[in-house]
Amino acid sequence: MRSPPAVDLQSHVLRGVLWMLGAVLSFAAMAVAVRELQRHMGSFEILLLRSIVMLAIVGVMIAKSGTAAVRTQRLGLHVLRNTLHFAGQYFWVYSIGALALATVFAIEFTMPVWTALLAAMFLGERLNQGRIVQLVLGLAGVLIILRPGAGFFQLAALVMILGSMCYAATMVCTKRLSATDSPLAVLLWMSVVQMPIALVAAATQWTAPLAVDAPWILAIGTGSFTAHYCMTRAMTLADATVVVPIDFIRLPLIAVVGALFYAEPFDPMVIVGAAVIFVGTYYSLSRDKR
Repeated sequence: MRSPPAVDLQSHVLRGVLWMLGAVLSFAAMAVAVRELQRHMGSFEILLLRSIVMLAIVGVMIAKSGTAAVRTQRLGLHVLRNTLHFAGQYFWVYSIGALALATVFAIEFTMPVWTALLAAMFLGERLNQGRIVQLVLGLAGVLIILRPGAGFFQLAALVMILGSMCYAATMVCTKRLSATDSPLAVLLWMSVVQMPIALVAAATQWTAPLAVDAPWILAIGTGSFTAHYCMTRAMTLADATVVVPIDFIRLPLIAVVGALFYAEPFDPMVIVGAAVIFVGTYYSLSRDKR
């Protein structure tokens, strides 16, 4: 079989990089939207509004593609996945209000570490040399970021670590669902399951959204959709060893946003710790590719 022309491969890689940059910008926009909405709105209300916007977007896509794309026979797994994802989202939103934005994003980079661990425990995937290195460097990176005993430790950081673990468990569930269900089905059930949970939780602390909140509400809902969509497209077009380094750009990007708009001090050790986590993740991906 003839190999594809080099120019086609370069085109795919470039498009994959551009899609991943779209995901990076989506994640940054979501974080800023959460920070702005938290000025007078609770976390559960933010998550409810996010689900409403996402459901509207997915509804438009279903109207174009038909309902066959969202049928499932694994409703129980969708409920489990989205209960875990809702918990992870709540911990993420809480941490956005309690920590510097760069710290939240740096801790979030531990998700592949927990995913590898959970996949070994529940999916029977082997902890090879690359994943063991990833685990060790991931934990080392967390210690560098948190610096327990050095006067820098923040309890909210543990909340974000728990959120990353919830995201990792979500990824394990998604891996099983991807064998039978379409990405559109996953996004639909994400909104359908999480919306009533958020509605019940937000009912006791409901605050009527203001007109000035509309752009931020659209930003978090649209950003949630585009982040998932762009990342999926990027992974389809380019290898993970190309896409993951692009994802790392969101850390210095959000650090700049935090410094310029929220006067957050720059902590170089957060970048160092995240870089250690990234090296472990990249090493594991490189070994898996070989």
